[in-house]
Amino acid sequence: MTFAATVLTLYPDMFPGPLGVSLAGRALGEGKWSLDAVNIRDFAADKHRTVDDTPAGGGAGMVLRADVLAAAIDSVADDRPILAMTPRGVPLTQERVRALAQGPGVTILCGRFEGFDERIFEGRQVEQVSIGDYILSGGEMGALVLLDACIRLLPGVMGAASSGVDESFETGLLEYPQYTRPVEWEGRTIPEVLRSGDHARIEAWRKLMAETDTRLRRPDLWERHEGARVRSPSGARRQTKDE
Repeated sequence: MTFAATVLTLYPDMFPGPLGVSLAGRALGEGKWSLDAVNIRDFAADKHRTVDDTPAGGGAGMVLRADVLAAAIDSVADDRPILAMTPRGVPLTQERVRALAQGPGVTILCGRFEGFDERIFEGRQVEQVSIGDYILSGGEMGALVLLDACIRLLPGVMGAASSGVDESFETGLLEYPQYTRPVEWEGRTIPEVLRSGDHARIEAWRKLMAETDTRLRRPDLWERHEGARVRSPSGARRQTKDE
C-alpha cells in the first residue's frame, strides 16, 4: 500500500520541496509514497479567485473562507485523515506520526493569513495540528515537517528496520549523545565506555545519558516518561520509593 499525501495549499510550488531529495525523495521516486499538491484557489467561485475575507467583528488581516476550503476538501476527501496545520492545534507527537504512517496516507490543509474560518472544523472532520509554539508564515512548512516525520517510518525508506528505534521521542526520551571518529578532537575524547567493546556497559551508559538529558533539558517529557513507567497494566499508579 502506497502512503498517499495530498496537500491543500495556496502555494503548490512549495512541494515536494525538501521532500524531493534524500531519503524522502528517493522513496517518492520509488513509489513508496505519493504526493499531490492542490491549489485551494482553484475552488474559489468568483472571477478573482478570492479565497479570503476580512475577519467578522473586525481586526487585522484576512481569514480563509469556509466555503472555499470545504470545496477543496470535498474534492479529495476519502478514507484518509484530514489535518489542518495551525498554531491552535494539538501538538504533533511521535505517537501520532507513527499512527499516520501506518495508515493509507493523509490530507493536509495549509493555513495562511489569520487562519481558517472556524466553521470549517464544525462542518468537516478536520484534525487541528501544531508543530510548535511559534508562528510561521503559513502551514506549508508544518506540512513538510509532518510528512517528513511520516515518510521516514514507511517500510524500506530508512533501510535497516532498527535505524529509528533509539532516536529522540521514540522511547519517550531524548536520544543519548552520539560520537564518531576521530577519537580525539581539539582535546576532547570519545567517552571510554564507548570504546570499551563492552556492549552491556555501553547500553547502560546510553540509557543513563538518555534519562539524564531528558530530565535536564525536557522536564515535561521526563514527567510523562516517569508517569508511564510507574503505571501498572491496569492503569493504577505504583508508588515509588520517594513517595
